[in-house]
Amino acid sequence: MFSNEEIETTDTTQKPILILGGTGKTGRRLAERLTAKGIPVRIGSRSGTPSFDWQDRESWDAALKGVGAVYISYYPDIAVPGAAETVEALARLAVKRGIRRLVLLSGRGETEAQRAEEMVKASGADWTILRCSWFSQNFSEGFLVENIIEGEVALPVGAVGEPFVDTDDIADVAEAVLTRPGHVGQLYELTGPRLLSFTEAVAEIAKATGRDIRFRRISHAEFTSAVASHNLPPEFAWLLDELFTEVLDGRNETLTDGVQRALGRRPKDFSTYATETAATGIWSN
Repeated sequence: MFSNEEIETTDTTQKPILILGGTGKTGRRLAERLTAKGIPVRIGSRSGTPSFDWQDRESWDAALKGVGAVYISYYPDIAVPGAAETVEALARLAVKRGIRRLVLLSGRGETEAQRAEEMVKASGADWTILRCSWFSQNFSEGFLVENIIEGEVALPVGAVGEPFVDTDDIADVAEAVLTRPGHVGQLYELTGPRLLSFTEAVAEIAKATGRDIRFRRISHAEFTSAVASHNLPPEFAWLLDELFTEVLDGRNETLTDGVQRALGRRPKDFSTYATETAATGIWSN
């Protein structure tokens, strides 16, 4: 006889796994890992087939049809107002359609993210939560790339330490919890193996590239002005303001063992990320 969890795991690896945010930093990597194992994947995005749009609930049913599990990465970020209620609606619809296995990508120290976690827990799903610190890849696949290429990263953050986590580690954990038994009802808080300030992180990148790249602390007013000059959508402007004025206040200056617990190994160090990424040439000017 199989346990409930063994049956669930078998089902989720035989049916497609829906990856919401399947073209994003973690979703793309998870899709690659599952595909390499021969596990069918459905990419949940506006360009996917069928299309999935967080803002168009009419699109949800088709994306959910016939899948065995869902990886939930909310766009643009689970920290934005209203994200928790939207994630709750998706989770409840999935359970109603018979899809119980849900894995939520969450964020450390973010009020809305923690609300979403509680709503997924209450949905009736067989849940696992991946509560992540700042992605290392924000320096190479996000809004900071341009700054690094130009030689200066200017942000309104001081000497606070952040345990930057590599998205390869997040994807490895996501793959493990979706394909192996033993992870239902687990909350994995995922961090890197050490705390670095933004000054130190930029210095690691400078060393890896052999370039002169500086970090400069700016005022909140300067940052707001710089964000406004980029004509970002309102939700992105709000998110950046929230992250740099609220979340990076020292509340996350602790290391966790989530990667070790989920994978049985240490997380990737930021210096390894910097060296590997520099070798791709993404930061070359």
